Amino acid sequence: MTPAPPEPIAPDSDADAARLGDLGYRQELRRSLGILGNISMGFAVVSPVVALYAVAMVGTTVAGPAWIWALPVVLVGQCLVVNVYSELASQWPLAGGPYQWSRRLLGPAFGWMGGWVWQFAVMFGNTTVAYLASPWVFALFGITPSPGAMVAVAVSILLGCMLINAYGIRVLSFIVSLGIAAEAVASVLVGFSLLLFFREHDFVLFTDTMGAEALSGGSTVLAFLAAVAVAGWAFIGFDACVSTSEETKDAGRQVPRAMWWALLSVGAVVILNAMAVALSHPAPEKVVLGEDIDPVTTAVVHSFGSWSDKPFVAVVLVGFLACAMASQGGAARGLYSLARDGVFPFSRQVRKVNRRRAPIGGLVASTLVSGTALLLGLDATAIGSLIAFGTAATFLPFFLTSLAALVARLRSTWVPSGHIRQGRKGTVLNALAVLWTGFEVVNVCWPRAILAPPGAPWYQVWAGLIGTTVIILAGLVYLIAKRPQDKIRDERGERGDQPSAGDVRAPDAGESAALAADAS
Repeated sequence: MTPAPPEPIAPDSDADAARLGDLGYRQELRRSLGILGNISMGFAVVSPVVALYAVAMVGTTVAGPAWIWALPVVLVGQCLVVNVYSELASQWPLAGGPYQWSRRLLGPAFGWMGGWVWQFAVMFGNTTVAYLASPWVFALFGITPSPGAMVAVAVSILLGCMLINAYGIRVLSFIVSLGIAAEAVASVLVGFSLLLFFREHDFVLFTDTMGAEALSGGSTVLAFLAAVAVAGWAFIGFDACVSTSEETKDAGRQVPRAMWWALLSVGAVVILNAMAVALSHPAPEKVVLGEDIDPVTTAVVHSFGSWSDKPFVAVVLVGFLACAMASQGGAARGLYSLARDGVFPFSRQVRKVNRRRAPIGGLVASTLVSGTALLLGLDATAIGSLIAFGTAATFLPFFLTSLAALVARLRSTWVPSGHIRQGRKGTVLNALAVLWTGFEVVNVCWPRAILAPPGAPWYQVWAGLIGTTVIILAGLVYLIAKRPQDKIRDERGERGDQPSAGDVRAPDAGESAALAADAS
């Protein structure tokens, strides 16, 4: 049977395909996303509903209502990261951004390690989202789940998300966009309604810790640092916009814009709703004491009445499902980016693209890894350790990428040459991004008993540091044993910017500057 010919590239995609060719790759994925579609991917992964549920209770427990100030601090810090990512995505609009960028900035070994850490952070993040989504499925039907039932439903969520992703970027974007539209409208309406009509406390509440600092030895500074570590979960995922770069029209211009829109819009909604929940909660002191483990639902049902319980559960579930779909899609595209360079285990299988031009190999691989990790959900302690690790591992790629960009700037081996070029200001902001992400990696990995369940074993308290160390050591073993960096050097040049045989192209402006600096 004669295989069907590949679909022709649309005229308006010619420039994007040519740019991709200049970077050493051919167009294999379907380039059909506009800026709104790209924004939806980032918005869904950051997800205001998922973010709020992940941090509201823990933040209040460790720092009282005053924890709210951790949110704008983290948001500003993440804006520094987006600023660096924007320059990089503008110049190199490629799937698997941290891997692709870092290998061009500091060489193939550093780039590969950054990609390795980022991939496992995203895949285990998918595990966390699917696991945390499963209780809402049972809540919708008023059922109390067993650990085994939660794992089974979480696996079903991953498989369902994989099938939707397999239908291609158009279907994925359409479903995700519907989900975030419902989530955004509901979040904004609920937030403003709580603030305007159901407020039970004055804004002075946000200056009160209600004694929560006692868990940190009586130190309000340590309590706030713990809140900043928790709040970090609320503003990650904007890099999903980068994952779909090769499916976005005019990606060099639109992806940076999409990242800013995704982060800032989610940031505004999260801060709005966090304030609204605190001010309308009937008894915030119970949250501080750990007696109310679901303050968001408490505030909503107390304000709107019992009728709102099921609709609110449905909105939360939609948010989690949209997040899971978009996050899984990002993980698959990152694996695809690594595998097409032959530098990931089972690359030949993982790099496969189906007839709908979706990265089916990456989808299957990421689902297998995320689904296998779900078995830890049979033990609450084990899954708690995985969740703690996921947060820590997510900030490490931010740090590594920002560090690579700063070092390359200071060496003058990288001069931004995309649509976004900030000159000296960019160097200063890049340095601040390195300081912020380095601080947050340490802050999140710092072992804190207050962020683990009461009576948790020592390894759960240390889970962030242990998990990150294990992934790095595993990467180093693979790097030494399989030497993927040699494949990158052989195929693309020492920093990944030289063509292989038969793939002759002229270097772009940034690469020319790097080559000139090396020559000097």
